[in-house]
Amino acid sequence: MRNFGYSRPLDVAEAIGIEQRQADTKYLGGGTNLVDLMKMGVERPSHLVDITRLPLTQIEERNGGVSIGALVRNSEVAAHPAIRQRYPVLSQAILAGASAQIRNMATTGGNLLQRTRCCYFYDPTYAECNKRTPGSGCAAIQGYSRMHAILGASDQCIATYPGDMAVALTALDASVVLRGPQGDRSLPIEHFYRLPGDAPHLENELKPGELIIAVELPAATAKLRSSYLKIRDRRSYAFALVSAAAVLDIGPGNRIRTARIALGSVAPKPWRVKDAESTLHGQFPNEQTFRRAAQLMVRGARAQRNNAFKIELARRATVRALTAAANQPV
Repeated sequence: MRNFGYSRPLDVAEAIGIEQRQADTKYLGGGTNLVDLMKMGVERPSHLVDITRLPLTQIEERNGGVSIGALVRNSEVAAHPAIRQRYPVLSQAILAGASAQIRNMATTGGNLLQRTRCCYFYDPTYAECNKRTPGSGCAAIQGYSRMHAILGASDQCIATYPGDMAVALTALDASVVLRGPQGDRSLPIEHFYRLPGDAPHLENELKPGELIIAVELPAATAKLRSSYLKIRDRRSYAFALVSAAAVLDIGPGNRIRTARIALGSVAPKPWRVKDAESTLHGQFPNEQTFRRAAQLMVRGARAQRNNAFKIELARRATVRALTAAANQPV
């Protein structure tokens, strides 16, 4: 780890100003991912802006929805009554996502910005990693690819987004609120993340100097039937092979009015397919209906030599998550 400067501002404007003045700056919240990457030599910032004193630690009910400050700890989000009662899929995803110690440190904004757990990205002794060094190649394509993407990848990168919380937020139609030198803006979370294309090192839509200040959950997905499923090699702390979040609105006559589905650990971002959701509209919530949607969720999937099993696993996870959601009491 190389030497770095350190600042601890007390307000958001000051934090943004420091980032603008200091080259190669990183914001530090819980540090559960960034510090690991610095120790490994993957991240080498010249300056850290410690944002833990910023006033971004509130969970507030607004306009029928909920706003979660960027510095709210994951454990606080999972345990909050408004989240557990109105958006239980988010609580389920967070509790599935890490150990209790990590949840007590990790922040909402930092969780969204965690980087891939690709072993080649994490190990600088592998020179070929377009995410670390653009133009160097992708060692995973010819290497060990069991945990890697089957959807949305490119010839430049097949790494997956590893988180759980963002998968649930995608199924909930959440938005990310950003603040930067030009003021505030809001993005649907499904548009916050980028696919790798020819530039895998650009992972999201954050502009220079911008900071996540909140995540907003809409009223439209509150109190709907939902479920989160995480499939992993062991039940204790481990990253998903495949995860699935499902949110259903089932109306009179037991027919589905709206559906939202997101898959995790199968693509470089939480994966949502609008055609799969549309095929559920007006249908009865049964296995046959869910299997049709599951097939559309993996349409166009392309496996590597070690991860072809993830295609069928993603189908089954989709059906299981939808079935569990449909069986939730209203």
